[in-house]
Amino acid sequence: MRLEAVVKPWQISSCAALAETIWREFYTPIIGASQVSYMLKHFQSAEAIAEQIEHEGFYYWLVFVDDLPCGYYATVPESDALKISKLYVLRDFRGRGAGRMMIEACESEARRRGYEQLLLTVNRHNPSLQFYRALGFDVAKEVVQDIGSGFVMDDFVLTKRC
Repeated sequence: MRLEAVVKPWQISSCAALAETIWREFYTPIIGASQVSYMLKHFQSAEAIAEQIEHEGFYYWLVFVDDLPCGYYATVPESDALKISKLYVLRDFRGRGAGRMMIEACESEARRRGYEQLLLTVNRHNPSLQFYRALGFDVAKEVVQDIGSGFVMDDFVLTKRC
């Protein structure tokens, strides 16, 4: 497995394509097809990802197994923590260490940038909560955020010292 910084248009398109596949498969049972479509359009389209990278301080990385992109993640600096904004792996590659590798890369990035803590938000009904807890994340608080068009994100905020 290897990581590659997302800087080129084809890499941004790869992230958006991965999001389309992963989100529809994983999140539709949790938040429904309408909210998945809304979130893909507004937060995970190629245009949205490019905007996040160019103007909002996000850093994206693709994860490859051999030459196949199998996942991606994104970080963005917060005032007192490095936030993991996205962390997704294709179903066929889950359980092979990609998620752990991405978390470890985020920890290294946080330390390199002078942060002592990682932060991420996870839907309260996301089965990946067990994965994050096993890697040392703790629930810091619950948050419900209006994201527009009548949709909300009903999340736990997780933190981890690094």
